Amino acid sequence: MVQVCLNGCRSAADGAGVPMSPEDLARSAAEAVAAGATSVHVHPKSPCGRDSLSARVLGPALEAIRARVEVPVGVTTGAWAEPDPAARLDRVRAWSVLPDFASVNWHEPGAEEVAEELLARGVAVEAGIWSGTGAAGRFAGSPLGPRVLRVLAEVTDPDPATAEASARALLAELGPAHGRPVLLHGEEGGTWPVLRLAGRLGLATRIGLEDTLLLPDGRRAASNAQLVREAFAQYGWSRRSS
Repeated sequence: MVQVCLNGCRSAADGAGVPMSPEDLARSAAEAVAAGATSVHVHPKSPCGRDSLSARVLGPALEAIRARVEVPVGVTTGAWAEPDPAARLDRVRAWSVLPDFASVNWHEPGAEEVAEELLARGVAVEAGIWSGTGAAGRFAGSPLGPRVLRVLAEVTDPDPATAEASARALLAELGPAHGRPVLLHGEEGGTWPVLRLAGRLGLATRIGLEDTLLLPDGRRAASNAQLVREAFAQYGWSRRSS
């Protein structure tokens, strides 16, 4: 499984290739799926370009993407989009258009309450376990652990020289992870070393302009689709074998 992460917390300042509007998100998602991506992770943006959990922002983004692709589409519930845990929970409760899954960062205040609400509404949960946060230990003791769709193991070490070691340490910390599937990915300079490790270990991964703006050779990526194609090349997979 190769998930595409379309935009993340990036803004227009990161270049015209980063999709922001519902229409651009849909186009980029369609291109990435055509390149082999099997699910989509997106940060819906307000008109001013900020991540938003508002139903008025999330709904149009999901509807536009679903009009172009037939793979599962997920969203963030990151605390940066709504710092107050109670307000974040209210945002999720107000969603009228539901994603297929949502990422919940287990180190953030109110994470389990958000995850429980999502599950109650029929939305699958990716448990975001960031390295260096202690989230793995909290997740190990969570009664919700067996109910999540998968664990999103996020290696926050951006150093290409040490990211693989950081990834291995995070996986060891996660242990059996309630028996749930693990999607392993890195960010910035650590993106490609961690992706290659995921391939060697037979784990799902993700790639996209959220995690890196660069190809493995340091050139600027033109699109999410180009990153997806390169991910398959790095894995040594053909699209058919994925």
